[in-house]
Amino acid sequence: MSAASRISLPIGAPAPAFQLPATPDQRVSLDELRGHPVILAFYPADWSPVCGDQLALYNQLLPEFHRSGAQLVGISVDGVWCHAAFAGQRHLHFPLLADFEPKGEVARRYGVYREQDGVCERALFVIDAEGIVRWSYISPLGINPGADGILEALSQLPSTEGAAS
Repeated sequence: MSAASRISLPIGAPAPAFQLPATPDQRVSLDELRGHPVILAFYPADWSPVCGDQLALYNQLLPEFHRSGAQLVGISVDGVWCHAAFAGQRHLHFPLLADFEPKGEVARRYGVYREQDGVCERALFVIDAEGIVRWSYISPLGINPGADGILEALSQLPSTEGAAS
């Protein structure tokens, strides 16, 4: 089965709602991000070389994502303390959400949980301001997908200028 055929969430589908911990005492929900595009970057694990490079690239591109009005969110099955250490060491300036318990529940809703490995696929979703999936991509675990697809998908969305923050 190819990676692309594993996506069970079709383009045009409503993005499944979620609320996940960003820190031990702060949760982030998809609903609270509504009104602006959202980039969901599912990744296998903190501290892996490919994940570190991928998320560092997205961190560098935050100004470009923000020019599109988009919020970037990283999601993996690692816990909040692991995320905190990883984000601090890599100087990341976007939330990393812990899909830790029940393990992979949100990744499963998006069709990107690797049951055999117990991790998320390296999967990207661009969700529009109304909460509709407009683009998605699964990269092989060992390959950094870069940001070209994200930037192209964001350029295709209607402008969100003037949208409520």
